[in-house]
Amino acid sequence: MRPTTLMLALFTALPLLATAATIIDNANGYTLNAAGRLVRFAALAYDDEGKLIAVGGSKAVAAKAPAGATRVDMQGKTVLPGLIDAHGHVFGLGAIATGVELYSSTSLPGALQAVADFSKANPQRAWVVGNGWNQEIWKLGRFPTAAELDGVVADRPALMHRVDGHAVWVNSKALALAGITHETPDPAGGKIERDEIGRPTGILVDAAMDLVNKVVPVPTEAESRASLDGALAHMAKVGLTSAHDAGIGVGEDRLFRAYADGGKLTARIYAMIGDTSADFDRLAKDGPLQSYAGGMYALSAVKLYSDGALGSRGAALIAPYSDAQHTHGLLFYKNDEMLAKMEKAMKAGYQVNVHAIGDAGNHQILDAYAELLKKYPDAAAQRHRIEHAQVVTPADIPRFKALGIIPSMQPTHATSDQNMAEQRVGPQRIKGAYAWQTFLRQGSKIACGSDFPIESPNPLAGIHAAVTRQDASGAPAGGWYKNEAMTLLQAFRCFTLDAAYAARQEKDIGSLEAGKWADFIVTDADLFKVPAANIGRITVLQTWVAGKQVYKK
Repeated sequence: MRPTTLMLALFTALPLLATAATIIDNANGYTLNAAGRLVRFAALAYDDEGKLIAVGGSKAVAAKAPAGATRVDMQGKTVLPGLIDAHGHVFGLGAIATGVELYSSTSLPGALQAVADFSKANPQRAWVVGNGWNQEIWKLGRFPTAAELDGVVADRPALMHRVDGHAVWVNSKALALAGITHETPDPAGGKIERDEIGRPTGILVDAAMDLVNKVVPVPTEAESRASLDGALAHMAKVGLTSAHDAGIGVGEDRLFRAYADGGKLTARIYAMIGDTSADFDRLAKDGPLQSYAGGMYALSAVKLYSDGALGSRGAALIAPYSDAQHTHGLLFYKNDEMLAKMEKAMKAGYQVNVHAIGDAGNHQILDAYAELLKKYPDAAAQRHRIEHAQVVTPADIPRFKALGIIPSMQPTHATSDQNMAEQRVGPQRIKGAYAWQTFLRQGSKIACGSDFPIESPNPLAGIHAAVTRQDASGAPAGGWYKNEAMTLLQAFRCFTLDAAYAARQEKDIGSLEAGKWADFIVTDADLFKVPAANIGRITVLQTWVAGKQVYKK
């Protein structure tokens, strides 16, 4: 019988029923339960919104799923909760593909050749920009110079970001455009490296980077969208279903919201407003945003900086550097200035997340939290964090637990820094550095990340580093300070449930349980059965966010 006009009118007036449920079956599944214990499952079901209905055995899940649910056969492949990076830089990850790649350079001549090749291939670029150089890997014994960069790019400004993001190497054109001369003073919280007669050498550390960054052209809308597209594609490929973006501004917030509204955000973004200055004043007008567009975006944290990085000797140490007795590194702000920034964010209801790498930086921030949480005890519910918590005096480690401060740490930093960390801090201070197991034994929850693009965004590489304390090549034999390694379960938790906890999202993501989002990945090997040395080689075959496949190999 053909439908009448009246029947069609009645049908279109009725609300659509949510019947498009899906069952993922025949899986070799692992997840954590609410208590954080590892449990196995063969199937899961979720509704058309992407919320999990049931997780468990095939028959039990089928009994709870709506009739007519679509069945997807995993053919025995391993299924895990979507992995979470608790500290990355999304637009930075996307921008790498558009600049000089120096992460793989093993010598200064090799780096200069890469810059020269890129410059020749991109004559239309007003600036030649790159990322990833590391003079420690080059065994240079010094920083590179502007004169050396001039030898391959003399016709336009060139700017190369150090691997840790806390120093730049620029040529003479860039120095001139920024107005940096031998008379330019070091800015507060920064350093202009100089030669023996005081001339700038081309290396700008921490706040001194702002002197040249302010004259670098702002990315266009098209360039920003290309960076975000590239980053999201890369994140999906490595199994990241969520990332905490450590420091954004008004422009990035606008694009994240636009992508979320348009269904183009293929990973959940928990963003932190960079600093408490003008962008904070604009973005915080309506208060913290805990969930937007079905939990795809949140803006309820602030990212601040206490000090610099260890590799460029910008991290603030209580005693001088063991390999450079003339410097303690750099605290970016005086105690009262840092306290005022933290208080401004905390009073406005935001989670406060502060970058601190050196023991002096960590001590400054712990003191500030101790003072502020006495004044605003209810603010403890925001689960404030220290980002990196890299070198901490042993006496300060228990204060994280006592104050309820989450250490947000990046396992691959330890394996990348092993070539210089002990040189920088010596055999005693290294005992409080990258001290994951010490934090875990006292009951601290560690939120794991990578600090991409400084390190690879691959969370399985992070789990490998956490468990083995070795780099991708397996060095050093036996692991670097293996006593601080995590167990596999601890590492899995810190990239899933505990990373979600650090964003106050553990009720929605971080594990596969009824009522949570169906964020999961499919891999080519069993994480819990492969040798530890092979964890970083596991390949992600599929990535699903809210029950929708966003990547397939």
